[in-house]
Amino acid sequence: MSQKVTKGVQMLLGEPKRAVIKLSLPMMVGMLVQSLYNLVDGIWVAGLGSNALVAIGLFFPIFMGLIALASGLGVGASSAISRRIGAQNKKGADNVADHAVITGLFLGVLLSVLLFPVIETIFVEMGATQEIVELAVKYSRILILGASVIVFNNVANGILRGEGDTKRSMYAMVLGSGLNIILDPIFIYTLGLGVVGAAYATLLSMIITSGFLIFWLFFKRDTYVDITLKDFDPNREIFIDILRVGLPSALAQLAMSFAMFFINTIIIRIGSSDAVAIFTSAWRIIMLGTVPLLGMATATTAIVGASYGAKDIEKLEIAYLYAIKLGFLVELLVTMFIFIFASPITYLFTYSEGAEQLANGLVRALRILALFLPFVPFGMLTGAMFRGIGQGEKSLIVTTLRTIIMQVGFAYIFAFYSDIGLSGVWIGVALGNMIAALVSFTWGKMTIIRLKEKFSIF
Repeated sequence: MSQKVTKGVQMLLGEPKRAVIKLSLPMMVGMLVQSLYNLVDGIWVAGLGSNALVAIGLFFPIFMGLIALASGLGVGASSAISRRIGAQNKKGADNVADHAVITGLFLGVLLSVLLFPVIETIFVEMGATQEIVELAVKYSRILILGASVIVFNNVANGILRGEGDTKRSMYAMVLGSGLNIILDPIFIYTLGLGVVGAAYATLLSMIITSGFLIFWLFFKRDTYVDITLKDFDPNREIFIDILRVGLPSALAQLAMSFAMFFINTIIIRIGSSDAVAIFTSAWRIIMLGTVPLLGMATATTAIVGASYGAKDIEKLEIAYLYAIKLGFLVELLVTMFIFIFASPITYLFTYSEGAEQLANGLVRALRILALFLPFVPFGMLTGAMFRGIGQGEKSLIVTTLRTIIMQVGFAYIFAFYSDIGLSGVWIGVALGNMIAALVSFTWGKMTIIRLKEKFSIF
């Protein structure tokens, strides 16, 4: 077999602890920049007034569903490619990349065709005013037409991560987010396009990023995989392999959105609009604290996949446990930071006269919710391990257990069956995450034991 050797592949097949660190760091940087973009984008749009924010808010759940499908397909491709690299099956990895790109383009076109004609009806049925509906339709249709670009970006990044090239994946993420931050004020204010300008800025930044990804994958050709679409030969088993990880990954992201909806409903029933503002503000900070783990999870999936493909379960276990140990230490530091600096952090959200009444409640929420962060690696990285071995359905179960069953369940119990009021919701969310994480980790350890037995490691 002619085996192409790249730095990424060498990393995947090399010492697992070093691979975890080297492959995680670029993804952490890329995801931190993406998080910064999401914050800045909201600030620019906020300058247009409440109608603009509502218009974008109406499309947000649909857009997140689109992103979930796209990123899920990218994760499926990453897992399938890394497993074939571990098995030293270069032709198989190339074939997976071909299938992922074709599937992504088909999915993008399908989403555009299905959503474009009905998006206005969806907004009207949601009960928005005519003025807001018009703004939302103009904004959303631009991004819906660019669905193929959005999906391709996620698939191409998944291919790069699957072969251990997290640096170029980071470059693409930073480029897209950085361009968006720069283009937003130009399109929104300088060109006077308003909320529509925000959509154009997003789409243009993605198109430019796609140009770099296309150059790397199709023209420069210094990647491990060789994508030759002209020789594409549909293979049902490869489609199933990609989707077995990709579809559950997409559904897991949607499960997190559903969980937030249910928790907001609980808060509204026992609290007020101020309570919702406290939770959403606190949750933004808490989720920002998990960004390093998201980077580690993508790296863990690729490393575990390569180890599984090579049938090296001992190496797989070392990478998995080391990632969890590293993630635990990082999140412990994040928890300490939030706990100590909760008051200064709170001021960022409560400095105005109209929001100062939220301060004490927000400090309390931050300090309680932050307590579950050190437990997050045990669940999140177990899910990443399951995706790496191609068992995406187990990753979905882990996420559903954590978000909808435990998180929402305990929040409901403490909210309505205790006398501690709103703090009971925060305690329930924290406790649910802790228990789910430990259950997931136990399942992960048992899975590795079974893999050792299967491949006769003992």
